[in-house]
Order: sequence, then structure tokens, then C-alpha cells
Amino acid sequence: MRYIDDDLENKTILITGGAGFIGSNLAFYFQENHPKAKVVVLDLFRSGETLSNGNLKSFGHFKNLIGFRGEVISGDINDKDLLLDLEVNYKFDYIFHEAAISDTTALEQDLMIKTNVNAYKDLLNLARAHDANMIYASSAATYGNAPSPQRVGCESPQNVYGFSKLSMDHISREYMKESDISIVGLRYFNVYGPREYFKNTTASMVLQFGHQILAGKNPRLFEGSDKILRDFIYIEDIVQANIKAMHPKESGIYNVGTAKARSFQDIVDILQKELGTTLECEYIKNPFVGSYQFHTEADIASTQEMLGYTPAYEMEDGIKAYVSEIQRLYKEEVK
Repeated sequence: MRYIDDDLENKTILITGGAGFIGSNLAFYFQENHPKAKVVVLDLFRSGETLSNGNLKSFGHFKNLIGFRGEVISGDINDKDLLLDLEVNYKFDYIFHEAAISDTTALEQDLMIKTNVNAYKDLLNLARAHDANMIYASSAATYGNAPSPQRVGCESPQNVYGFSKLSMDHISREYMKESDISIVGLRYFNVYGPREYFKNTTASMVLQFGHQILAGKNPRLFEGSDKILRDFIYIEDIVQANIKAMHPKESGIYNVGTAKARSFQDIVDILQKELGTTLECEYIKNPFVGSYQFHTEADIASTQEMLGYTPAYEMEDGIKAYVSEIQRLYKEEVK
């Protein structure tokens, strides 16, 4: 679905992290709905390099871009020579900044700040030099254990990832005061949908539960999962918010969720209905009690007002739209 009237003819769009989950979905949105635009994808494609927790440093995967016909650049946003090349040899009209160390369990604070905060400031300078509107990924992790509904201005990050995203928001507000370009930070809540598979263990529980069920395993949930609630949002609504953020009524930081909290039990029940299974759930003790969010729900009033964003997918709709891809991945990637 096309979310703006502009055909973007002769416009050049940079998507950092474009081989990742959200970035690749944006790349295909433009290719399918605005074919006259030039799209440049920049990503630090995975190399096997891992963080100290054993997870991959980069989740970028070429399979997320199969069928993409735009320009693809492999590179690190920390590379100042690369950023200079982008400034000198390109002229961007819009920058969608999705690249980040996005693993919330990463312990490398130096790498997290360097990549998520310092490199973002360099990209803001690139945007200003090109007079390009900036749309970037903030995160609901900025809220930590703040009570629901989560509202901009009530942040309490509990890990360095959330801290880094909040630092990006602070920098953005300073640039908003002195720039003619629009700058929009989007605080994503729990996103699920196609092209997340290569996030591995950090992929959504929608995908992970789906593959457990397809393997014939009893879905494993924490005790009381019917009372553990999250704002789960389907990728198509994330794309919608990004596109509408290209021309906001006002620069700012905005939540992107559904404004409805749903349980992990709901996920399993909907998946079982869609997959035609009746596996018995297995309930295990939650080892994270005391450091675990039991309720997230985005306040999206300002997002609706300033971006014209309205979520289109209830969880039932999102899982129904996603389930064939979950099945394909299980058959082609998991088995």
C-alpha cells in the first residue's frame, strides 16, 4: 500500500541498515510503490563477527534483499571515509537510519555508544549538508520499566541500548533547533513480520513460537503469560509510520505501536488457530522477575496528530498476514 502521493521521481533515498529487518522492508516499499525513486542501501553485512554474548554483531543478510534492484553498499557507519564518500559523491533527499547495534543484551558499551550515538551525529551532519530529511529508529527501550502507557518525556532506560537511543533523541532535539530539515525519531515497540528471521535469537516471539509449533513442540511460555502484555506491531505499520514521517507536521520523537497491549498467550493462541494445531502449552518459571517488563503500551496520540499515522493491523491481522512466511521459513531455512 502506498502511503504518500508523491511519486518521488528524481529523489534519492539512503537506507542505513538496509539489509536488516526494517531497512529491507523499507527498501522494497520504495521499489514497489515509488519506482521512480533511487534507493541506496547501506549495511554492514554479517561477517561472522560476534559480540561477547555470542550474538552476531550485524544481522544484515543478503537474503533480505533478494529481488531488490537498487544500489547496495557494504560498509560501516563508523567509517568516516565512507561517510565522506557519501557526502561528496551522492545527493540524498531522505535518509532512513535503521543501522545500529540493536542487541539489547550487548555488553560492549563503547561500541554501542560509538555506533548508535556518535555515528548518528555524523549522519545528521550528512543530512544537513544534503538538505535531506532524516527519519531514524529510536526505541521503546528508552522507557525501561516506565509505567504504561509509555509517553515521550517519561524515559528510564535499563540497558546501554536504551540509553544510546535516548542519547540519539537528545542530539536530534538540538539539531531540530538549528536545522531547516525535518528530523523524526520513531520509537518502535515490539515489531514482528517478514524479513526478521536473520535476527536469529532476537527475532520476535511470534516467529519463534511459530517455529516451535511447526516442529510439533509444546509452546514454552513463562508462567502467567496471559498477564505479560506487550505492544506488538506488525512490520507494515512500521513502514507506514516511516513513510508518513518523510513530511511530518513537526519534527519530533514519536511512538510507533498499536496502543493496545496483548499477551504472549494471545500470540500462541492465534498462531495455533492459523496453523490448525492444538498443542498443549508448557509453562516455566520466569527467571527475569524483577528485571522484566510486564506491560508495554505506546501512547500514539502525537504520532497520529503529527504524522497522520493510524495502525492498520490488529495482532490477529498481522499474524494472519505473516503465517505463510513463517511456514516458508520453517521449510526452507529451519528444517
